[in-house]
This record gives sequence, structure tokens and C-alpha cells, in this order.
Amino acid sequence: MAESCLLYYITDRTAFLGEEHARRRSLLDKIAEAATYGVDYIQLREKDLSGRELERLAREAMQIILEIRRKDESLKTALLINSRADVAVAVGADGVHLRASDLSPEEVRCAWRGTSGASTVDRGSGIREISPKHPLIAVSCHTLQEVARAESAHARFAVFAPVFEKKDTPGTMPAGLKALRRACGGKIRVFALGGVTLKNAKSCLEAGAAGIAGIRIFQENDISSLVRGLRT
Repeated sequence: MAESCLLYYITDRTAFLGEEHARRRSLLDKIAEAATYGVDYIQLREKDLSGRELERLAREAMQIILEIRRKDESLKTALLINSRADVAVAVGADGVHLRASDLSPEEVRCAWRGTSGASTVDRGSGIREISPKHPLIAVSCHTLQEVARAESAHARFAVFAPVFEKKDTPGTMPAGLKALRRACGGKIRVFALGGVTLKNAKSCLEAGAAGIAGIRIFQENDISSLVRGLRT
């Protein structure tokens, strides 16, 4: 593949076996594994949780990532929270992932500036601001127009999906590599999502994708082997 291939793990604890406690533990272990082996971004996407439950899980995930960063400063995995900028601010996450129907990146930045830095928290490795002053903002996109809007709104990157047919949504029409190539024609970094595997990831990068995003590709594989496979 390519050493520059960026990796974006999107979480889904419901895909793990066991009761809720066991699934949470499996998810946190997978987050630690991803951060340890250099996955660039992790999106906490547990949409079924209440705000309080999501904040608790996000806080645990952030503590794990910060501890890994503290032990090895070369590891810089960023945690983004799906849709909930308020939760991202509260737990000191690095940013937020927005759906196409969410607030715009500009609105999130305005709200973020109004709340971040208002207090501090002890993470066990020193005092840290509740949230970074400049959040990372990613946007889900399904059309070229949505990618263009994400670029004009100065999102950090766009996630274009679905590129390939997904097992759990066989009736959804995939966009295909030609559409992905057009989506990658602007200045914003675009990640390929949807049915991406080790076998077809190279074709996404050849189409211009800056990286690979996914759930199963990370949760169902050994992360160390996966990273080597995608970056060599």
C-alpha cells in the first residue's frame, strides 16, 4: 500500500460478543490496540447510548489514548465523537465527526470556542484543558456536493461512503471507485468507507483516497497485522 495511508477506526461495541459490560471492555481493548499500533483517528460511534453513558465511555477511551500518548510521544491517535460536540468538549476529545444532517463545521467551531478551555481536568499525567482550542472536524459524505461543502467549511477530512457494497446493507447502491475518484479531486482529504477490505483498499488509495475508514476491517482483524498490510 503506502506508508502515508491514513487509518480511521469507527467503533461499534454491539458487534462484540457478550453482555454490555463485556462488550464495553472489548471495545476499550480494541481502542487501546488501535492507538498502540498507530491508527490515526478513532471515531466513537455508539449512537444507542444516552448522553451520560456516551460521556462515561468516551472519558474512559480518552484516558486510555492519553496514557498511550504519554508513554510514547510518537503515537498521536486522535479521538473524535460522533455528532456530540458537547460530549467531545466534556471529555477532552480531539474533535467531532459530523453527519451530513448535523450542525455545520462553522457552528461546531463557534460552540466549541464558547466552551473549551473553561476548566481543566487531571488526566493522571498532568493538568490538561477540557478540550483542544481547535477541534478536528470530520464529515460524512455520500455525494460530491457534500464533499464540496465539507471542503468549503474547512473540515479536516471527509469520509465518502459507501464505496463498495456492505454485507449488512446489501440493498444500498455503492458509489464505486469512479465516484470516489471524483470525490478525491478537491483539496480536502477523503477517506474511503463502506465494504473496504485488505483486498480492495489499494484500489481506493489509487483512486486518490487519503486513507481507509471502517468498522469491521478494524474490529475483526489484528490491528498490528492490519496496519502492516495497509502501510506496506
